[in-house]
Amino acid sequence: MKRVLMITEDGSHTIYLPEMDEHYHSVHGAIQESLHIYIEQGLLQTEKKELSVLEIGFGTGLNAYLTYCYALKRNLSLHYFGLEKFPLNEDEYSALNYSDEIFPEYSPIFSQLHQAEWGKIIEISSEFKLTKIKTDLATFEFDDIPQFDLVYYDAFAPGKQPEMWTDKILQKVAATVKKDGVVITYCAKGTVRRALSGAGFIMERIPGPPGKKEILRGKKTF
Repeated sequence: MKRVLMITEDGSHTIYLPEMDEHYHSVHGAIQESLHIYIEQGLLQTEKKELSVLEIGFGTGLNAYLTYCYALKRNLSLHYFGLEKFPLNEDEYSALNYSDEIFPEYSPIFSQLHQAEWGKIIEISSEFKLTKIKTDLATFEFDDIPQFDLVYYDAFAPGKQPEMWTDKILQKVAATVKKDGVVITYCAKGTVRRALSGAGFIMERIPGPPGKKEILRGKKTF
């Protein structure tokens, strides 16, 4: 599948897939979007100092990179799990400008996140472990993986990748979340909210980043 590098409105890159007519990030600003949704409204809302994070759609590695940077600044200890069916190749991730635009002092880390071997626990630092799994969420089983404190649900939009937003898939992911754990996603569709609500989450709509009126966040009750 052809992937085209593009600049978003905040100066950071995204990737465009012509076959799907879909972007990996908001054209209003990739870094801006990830910071608002997954860091400010996700990671920084937790009071835990040790937590496990699951990202559905590792993609460009932007969410993982920002999570590493903020975890380091907040003295958090993390194990980050990223699921991705179609990883970027070296030419693609090397062209991304995220570490030029934000936290340039951690620039080598961005490459390390992508170069980390798939399917193994990799110690990026003493306080940040990474496990990347190349898989299809529909067939992947979480049997041997500990439950999560925080989930970034960042699959492509339901209109482009509907199989990633079915009740069955959302409930499958929900089952991996600890009591009082949080799921956050850019998608504010009612069907997604209802599926997660039915899976034990108290859901709320909160303001989104530029170009996105609302996003969803849920806290698991059991």
